[in-house]
Formats: sequence, C-alpha cells, structure tokens
Amino acid sequence: MRTLVTGATGKVGHSVVLALLERGDHVRALVRDPDRAGRLLPATVELVAGDVTEPSSLDKACAGCEIVFNAMGLPEQWLRDGDAFARVNARGTEAVVRAAGRSGVRRVVHTSTIDVFDSESGRAFDESRVSKTPKGTAYERSKQDAERLALLAAGDSNVELVIVNPAAVYGPGPGGEASSFEEGMFRPIVLRQRLKLPMLPPGGTGLVFAPGLAQGQLLAAERGVPGERYIFCDAHVDFPELAEAVVRLAGRGAVPPTMPIWLARGLAAGGEAISQLVRRPPLLPRGQLHFFLWNPRPEAAKARKELGWEPTPLEQGLRATLDDLGLQLRPSSGRDQ
Repeated sequence: MRTLVTGATGKVGHSVVLALLERGDHVRALVRDPDRAGRLLPATVELVAGDVTEPSSLDKACAGCEIVFNAMGLPEQWLRDGDAFARVNARGTEAVVRAAGRSGVRRVVHTSTIDVFDSESGRAFDESRVSKTPKGTAYERSKQDAERLALLAAGDSNVELVIVNPAAVYGPGPGGEASSFEEGMFRPIVLRQRLKLPMLPPGGTGLVFAPGLAQGQLLAAERGVPGERYIFCDAHVDFPELAEAVVRLAGRGAVPPTMPIWLARGLAAGGEAISQLVRRPPLLPRGQLHFFLWNPRPEAAKARKELGWEPTPLEQGLRATLDDLGLQLRPSSGRDQ
C-alpha cells in the first residue's frame, strides 16, 4: 500500500513511518527540508518536498496514495508568533485533506489531541465530551479548528476522515531527539539538574507511548469509522508519581518538590512576558500550565473495543524512553576488586 505521512520528522509521524515500513507499505513523507529529513528517516522512505502552508505543493505528495496520515503540527503551548498555530495546525490540516480529495486518496487519519474535549478538572472523559466552545489557548483553538475544517473538507470531497486524539505523547523520537516534555522533566530528574527543574509543576496528565500510538494510527486507518474520534491514552499520572517512576527505572536521580499553584501561575505569566522580549520559550508557558492543572483523565475504551488497540504499560514505555535518551544507569561490565 502506498501511504503519505506528514510530520514524519516529528515524534508521532516518525513512529507512524516506522510502523508502516514494518508492515511493508511504500511510505512517502512530505518534508520541508529533504536533506534534514534524509538524516532522520530510513533510506527507503520516499521524500517529497512541500509545506502544508503552501497548498500547491501538496498535490504531488498525495498523488497515487491510498491513505494519508496527517501527523504534522505545532505541538508547543507557546510561540512568539501566536498566529502560526492557526496557519499550520488548522489551515494546514484543511489543505492536506483537500489535496487528498483532489488526488483520489481514500482515507485520511488526522492526528488531533485530547485538548479538544471538555471535562471537569481531574475527571475522566471520553469521545462524547467534545468542547462546543473555543478553548483557552491559541494551540487548543487551532486544534479545534483543524478538526472542524478537516471534517468540512472531507465532506466536500468524499474523503474518509478518521480523527485520532492522543494524550501527551512520549517515547523514542527521530535521531534520538527528546520532546520538550522529556528534555524538561525526565533528564533533569535523572541527572539531578535542579537549576533546570527546581520543582515539579502541579497537576498531571494522560500519557501515550509513541510507538503504541503509531499502532493505533494504523488500526484507525484499517478499522476506524469515518467521522469518528478515537482517544489514545495508556495511563494517567500525577507528576510526583511520574517522577518517582522515572527515578526508579533509571536507577538514579531525585524527585523534586511540587510547585504551589500560586507560584506556578506567577511564573507562567511572568515568563511569557520575558519571553516576548528575549525571544526564547518560557520555562512554563501558561497554556502548558492550563493543561497540567486541567489534569485530564482520558478514557481509551472506544479505541480498545472498536479498533482492538492495546495500551503500552507505563513502565515498559518509560524504560524504552529512558534508554533512548541514554538515561538508564548501566551495570558495570567489570568485576569488583
């Protein structure tokens, strides 16, 4: 089967590419920089230069493909240019689906997020809880708009659109790259870098292991119902619980204290003001803190029942991630003297 993956050099898209290659598909990747992508992706991947913000570049990428996995996007919770979220996440998604329709693609699997749902803080929710009002951050609103525009575009062109809604994604990335979440939390905890992470943020999150999510994407392409959403989440963790697991599995490190909510809010607000001046991301963006305090507990029962998906045990995923980051303590190869 010939498939196209957008966002193939990101954590989610890269895992999808590897899963497709393992299955034996001919994989094509839409990339902005073929030289960089060639260093991150297997040599058997066909690279097509293009950009989702340039719709005219997408038809060539979609031509001859049966399925498109739209895994591109800006995952950050803060950008100095806040309008970029709408340009890339929302209108870029619409452009991909419309190009798929023009090219005769049968199905698009769109990677969204659990941020598009509503629930009370700390409470469980499923796919029935889609938010009917705009969410509180530019990132969240761009993902809401992406779903809306993708569904409209699919309806106009008879493309089968299936939406995947993952929790916070972690796991091995292309070229050993760590996400900002892993780099900002796992590494400082294991290496005791207290200046980088003096305190844990309050709250918690749902997590999904990237290779397991990729298997879910393939199942969504095979068995998903057009127009439906599927939540993918392995487990929910509060941050002290996550830090304790990281220390235990790495065999070293220390669990920092948890930051009071009032301090976290002050740090997030002040940090963004400074970031606008120095043009560097804040330590704790307000959007990220908003998500952490929401502390969502997504339910993946629908994906398990309808798609046959199985979550990755948290310990298994964390071990693989710490190993990929080079953070697991290796036993000595020599004998004690």
